[in-house]
Amino acid sequence: MTERETVSVLLADDQELLRDALATVLEADARLNVVGAVADGREAIDYVRGHRVDVVLMDIRMPGTDGIAATAEVLRFRPTTRVLILTTFDLDQYVFAAIRAGASGFLTKDTRPAELADAICRVADGDAAVSPRAASSLLQHVRQQVMPEGDPLSKLSPREREVFDLLARGASNSAIGRELFLSENTIKTHVKAVLARLGLPDRIQVVIWAYENGLIRPGDHRGAGG
Repeated sequence: MTERETVSVLLADDQELLRDALATVLEADARLNVVGAVADGREAIDYVRGHRVDVVLMDIRMPGTDGIAATAEVLRFRPTTRVLILTTFDLDQYVFAAIRAGASGFLTKDTRPAELADAICRVADGDAAVSPRAASSLLQHVRQQVMPEGDPLSKLSPREREVFDLLARGASNSAIGRELFLSENTIKTHVKAVLARLGLPDRIQVVIWAYENGLIRPGDHRGAGG
């Protein structure tokens, strides 16, 4: 995101007071532009079909079409749009289902305004955002899959393996750059290559994939954004 660009944000929550409060808070950040506010998942889907939206800030438990179904449909129709779940709870089966549906992360509704705005910008840039206190719980919800034969990272170069290892532990681009003594632009290039070679859509799926393949343990994760 360049300095002259703003992130277009759609709010999807069935509580009108919360939508109004979020709109007020987010509009105060010059990086963000709240382009709409809807009360359920179906309205979110319809809005994205007719408008350019960078990030949908999505509640899960809404009447009619819930946030899980809406996330899957939004991303099916508009894969360049990102979805960030905003939930009352740290983590439950519904949040995990939304991540599986393609959401780029989740935060709790008591997240501080500045942290929420930063998370929206990170997600718009292709990063992930996960409530730090729930990152380990997220991994506990991943069911162990049959371990693949051979080296699951065989497609990666040695440098990409180093980047993958840090990605899987939730490190941000700047943190990876400091660790490997590389510029942030170089790290972005490596991250895109890792995602492409492994066929993964974003960083949060890297964490889940690494855990499923036995490459990290829950305690190894630092929290997505750190």
